[in-house]
Amino acid sequence: MKGTNLGEFEELVLLTVAALMEEAYSVAVCDELSNHTGRTVKLGVVHAVLNRLEEKGLVNSELGEATKNRGGKRKRFYQLTVAGKAALINAKSIRDQLWDRIPPFTWIST
Repeated sequence: MKGTNLGEFEELVLLTVAALMEEAYSVAVCDELSNHTGRTVKLGVVHAVLNRLEEKGLVNSELGEATKNRGGKRKRFYQLTVAGKAALINAKSIRDQLWDRIPPFTWIST
């Protein structure tokens, strides 16, 4: 397994896979990210990140059944692994600790 440090976009993709649960396939991940971030998210980039997350052992994938409306093509579905869940919990913990260190007066506008 490669390193498990997460980049920002990797973290967003991993969170999206966790949120979509059994409906997590590349197009759905791309659409969900676009909706929630307001960014234009390219499918090819999502594919690359999902592959990288799978290489890191943070997600697993399997092919779904072929469907007529997809011309007989099968979707590749992704799911969070135990290591993926741990990586997200760790990233959240680090962020929360840093947020907690910001003094309250920092947010007072002048």
